Amino acid sequence: MRISGGEWRSRLLRFPDVAGLRPTPDRVRQTAFNWLGQDMHGLHCLDLFAGTGAMGFEALSRGAGKLVMVEKSIPACKALEENRQALKAERASILQMDAMQFLAHNTQRFDLMFIDPPYHQGWLDKLLPLLGAHLADDGVAYVEAEFALKDTAGWQVIKHGKAGNVFYHLLKFSHD
Repeated sequence: MRISGGEWRSRLLRFPDVAGLRPTPDRVRQTAFNWLGQDMHGLHCLDLFAGTGAMGFEALSRGAGKLVMVEKSIPACKALEENRQALKAERASILQMDAMQFLAHNTQRFDLMFIDPPYHQGWLDKLLPLLGAHLADDGVAYVEAEFALKDTAGWQVIKHGKAGNVFYHLLKFSHD
């Protein structure tokens, strides 16, 4: 998989064949970064369920100030670390842990969150009520799912699309 823009444009990311790992297709990543903007300088990002790390590394390539990657799979974490070292991505930190454990202990707020949990396990029902507390006031969440999301639990769907079996969304949270 190649990074599609920014400082590391065309650099190859390597990742293992891990069950359930679904790399975000190039076309979907390009659409997401067209929505988000190409310049991400200074943004504090979270890649929850980081998997291949493609979304997070794309954000860093475009100037994100800090990236926290959370991934439970040990082989996927090892690949994330190898890619981090190959890219010399010092602004990335990788945490090998469960997403819910991370959210329970995290006190940081993020400008941009990438959320792509395993499908058919009810993750979004558990996550959406919790994520707003971790999002900066003007922050957004990019969410992939196996179904189209609707406005719910303080979240508003700003943009959405579908490619194959992937529904992707840009969400804004109301901190009222």
